[in-house]
Amino acid sequence: MGEGNEDSNKGKEAMEANPYAAPAAVVDDVAAWDAYDLENRKAGRGKRLGAALLDGVINLIWILPIIWGATMAVDVRHGLKPAAPMVGVMLLGLALLIGIFVVNCMMIHRSGQTIGKRALDIAIVRTDGSRIGLLRYIFLRVVPIILISMIPFVGRLINLVDPLLIFGKERRCLHDLIADTIVVDA
Repeated sequence: MGEGNEDSNKGKEAMEANPYAAPAAVVDDVAAWDAYDLENRKAGRGKRLGAALLDGVINLIWILPIIWGATMAVDVRHGLKPAAPMVGVMLLGLALLIGIFVVNCMMIHRSGQTIGKRALDIAIVRTDGSRIGLLRYIFLRVVPIILISMIPFVGRLINLVDPLLIFGKERRCLHDLIADTIVVDA
């Protein structure tokens, strides 16, 4: 009976030395940050500003063709130019808008990053460190600020206050407070 015990030990040693065995490393959950770690990982104001500016420049890619097409519409209306180039430029702008929107939505859903945030290595997370969902991003972070900004007089004030709140102790804008999010170094 002693030989059977030795055979099972040899089998365990062979399994441990097997280069094709599944890895046995313990991996911590990346999204599970504690509150102290999140506070230390908050993105700097400069990185957040840079990401917002990059996202703005990226949005120019679709805005400029639409503006160009709109200016062409004046000449088309007066009969000075044919409508085909105007329609083509407007469709190009619309296609670019859809493409950038889809890419940003996929990135926000997967990693909490827009194109600009990805370039500067920062990400949006919930205050408990969990991933921000796409619906939370759209309906709690973007839509409320857009709706409030449409209110006469109040909208202009909110558009000023929203980014200025980043200079507070928490380094969170109004849209962060509404959506219960923070921006951290990724």
